[in-house]
Amino acid sequence: MVFARINGVCLHYRHEPAPGRPVLVFINSLGTDFRIWQDVADRLAGQFGFVFYDKRGHGLSELGDAPVSIETYAADLAALLDHLGIAQATLCGLSIGGLIAQSLYRTRPGLVKKLILCDTAAKIGTAQSWNDRIAATLSTGIASFADGVMEKWFTPDFHRNRAADLTGYKTMLSRQLPAGYAAACAAIRDADYSAAAPAIVVPTLMVVGDQDGSTPPELVRSLAEAIPGARFEVIAGAGHIPCVEQPEALSALIADFMASKHDGERT
Repeated sequence: MVFARINGVCLHYRHEPAPGRPVLVFINSLGTDFRIWQDVADRLAGQFGFVFYDKRGHGLSELGDAPVSIETYAADLAALLDHLGIAQATLCGLSIGGLIAQSLYRTRPGLVKKLILCDTAAKIGTAQSWNDRIAATLSTGIASFADGVMEKWFTPDFHRNRAADLTGYKTMLSRQLPAGYAAACAAIRDADYSAAAPAIVVPTLMVVGDQDGSTPPELVRSLAEAIPGARFEVIAGAGHIPCVEQPEALSALIADFMASKHDGERT
């Protein structure tokens, strides 16, 4: 395990450099840690350098005392990339990770070569839904609503046929730091990048599971339509976490997108 003190908090990360290869930075969803990307990384090994990390308040990373917003998370990631000496990378963000990627592009566009935005949007959910989630987190605990989250994360087929995996991911969610989870919920609640989307000029791939219960395909499509030249893809047989449920399909889309010289790319 590797840690670095970034912006006053201790962040857990893993850096797998590949000299001469493009760098992929994976940004996790709400209630997960960077292990969710392992099956995708295994399939892309040798083609890219990788950075995985746990955002503040998740996994093995500290929450810290600073007010938390999507911009806070983006500043942490920018500082981590600076710490690693990475001048430019492709950001692959899932759910809140996609919001963090959008924020980092807005504040440090020179760091971003391409964007891969998975199961995300410019604005996710309503203030009431997030306030309810925060209240439940801090009163009855994450485990009290974890079954409902699993229904959005994974398809009925996953529930029927991968019971052990389902238990493992439910445990990952339930063991997150309640204060860190609540802070992330508030950050999502307060984020809206609708006005910033048309200004994105790097090549962008938008991906969504066809059975995503958290950010449905039409919501993700709406962000793709707002970003000039963005490519939109739907992964069959996946819910909100396609990197777990359909890693082969997601890896193939990432590899193809990374190899492409079109998709609006500017030289």
